[in-house]
Amino acid sequence: MAVCLAVALISNGLLIQKPPPQPGAAQGFSAPGHPYAGDGSAAPAPAPLPPSVPERVRIPALRVDAPLTPLALEPNGSLAAPPDNVRNLAGWYKDGTSPGAKGTAVIAGHVDNQQGPAVFYGLGSLKKGNTVRVVRTDGVTAVFTIDAIEVYTAKDFPDRKVYGAAPRPELRLITCGGGFDKKHQHYLGNVVVYAHLTGTG
Repeated sequence: MAVCLAVALISNGLLIQKPPPQPGAAQGFSAPGHPYAGDGSAAPAPAPLPPSVPERVRIPALRVDAPLTPLALEPNGSLAAPPDNVRNLAGWYKDGTSPGAKGTAVIAGHVDNQQGPAVFYGLGSLKKGNTVRVVRTDGVTAVFTIDAIEVYTAKDFPDRKVYGAAPRPELRLITCGGGFDKKHQHYLGNVVVYAHLTGTG
């Protein structure tokens, strides 16, 4: 499902002078391996939530509060992108795990569009320990704590690490990053936020 979700920073003569932030090495995992291994979490994990459709994603550190739209797979197996004409909109993979349930839930959003920075523009500036809140239709807000933020080139995208099954409720936030190819008008990779369920609200 690895797919670049952004509209080019340079399009129709529009140039965004400041590129989106990219995570530093200190925000990545300290050792290779599955993301839920050795994340340093000392608190007991909350019980997984029953499946429920997510409505909004909130990232307090970025002042993000965006509605969620369901996403499916394209015929080629890649994850469809949210509509690119709405800056404050993200999407969740509706045929996968719902956020808060056991397994790996996926939320994707654009980094920019033709109007400027979009919902996940600041994803690369997040830090370990920041939280992500997903409001669900059952009235429960699933609270996730970030374990790592990493950036990958398209050719080195670790599908299994990002999308693989997890023994606890996990969340991935995905957008484009890793530099921008001006000649071909596309990003070179993806920024991925790894988080796990730590509470409810």
